[in-house]
Amino acid sequence: MTDLRLGIILRSQSTDWPAMLDAARRVDRLGYDHLWTWDHLYAICGDPYQSIFEGYSVLAAWAMATERIRLGLLVGANTFRNPGLVAKSVATLDHISGGRAIAGLGGAWFDLEHEAHGIDFGSGFGQRLDWLDESVAAVRRLLDGETVTSEPGGRYAFDRAIHHPVPVQRHLPIMIGGGGEKKTLRTVARYADLWNVFGSPDELARKDGILRAHCADVGRDPSLIERTISCTMLIRDDPAEGRRVWAEQMEHNRTPREDWDGPETFWDGNVEQVAEKIRRYTTLGFSTVIVELPAPYDVETIERLIGEVKPLVDAG
Repeated sequence: MTDLRLGIILRSQSTDWPAMLDAARRVDRLGYDHLWTWDHLYAICGDPYQSIFEGYSVLAAWAMATERIRLGLLVGANTFRNPGLVAKSVATLDHISGGRAIAGLGGAWFDLEHEAHGIDFGSGFGQRLDWLDESVAAVRRLLDGETVTSEPGGRYAFDRAIHHPVPVQRHLPIMIGGGGEKKTLRTVARYADLWNVFGSPDELARKDGILRAHCADVGRDPSLIERTISCTMLIRDDPAEGRRVWAEQMEHNRTPREDWDGPETFWDGNVEQVAEKIRRYTTLGFSTVIVELPAPYDVETIERLIGEVKPLVDAG
């Protein structure tokens, strides 16, 4: 028997607030495990200048409108904020939600939004991942109620920083997104409670092995890290209908055909076909699937994934 866990990412671009709120309430009511949104200042699919909402503001509003689902950014752009502000924002969200916050963190990658807003993008991805490792260490300690003073020569300059109130959760979980094998996975091994990645089963089996090696190096039990896989998804019994709906969604998001999701990240088909795609990952230990939905949010996929696909996967 599999105990499949499910999350939904509601893309924050090319939508309006009533639609995001309605979808969040539906996902909460149906019994999904967690709900996420992006952390971007510009749209990342298609036209970057189309409308998009800010992530932490969305989460705070969702916290008041939902009852049981866990909430987070997948993932927060480390470059956007001082990690002290991140820890304070996440702890505040935890209180607003009654203990349902997840701290999602990643190195950031979208150069255009940094350039447009004058945000330091660093010298390259390697430097940003060094910043991320230092940041996550500080966020973890601040969320745990510790006093943080930075070591000389790093990116940040904390001087006896301490936060009150601490989160409602005794251990507020950290999600780290990314598959970089030398730096990101080592940060995951050190600090993450959840790891999010995408790719083929063969690729992720290999990366999981690298993560386990990093865990051994830092003395961390790899079973403490929940493996999560991301994808986009559309469930339809009729393939032609599925293609029509997806094409309409991509047109709505001003996304050209050449930028549509590839076969390893776009899981479409009927209930049985989607369940089989999920099983390829659950057998590797990726027990959580997080489905990213573009606007307009597809109600049929939301309802059938948890109502029909999950029971099939759980039954084995």
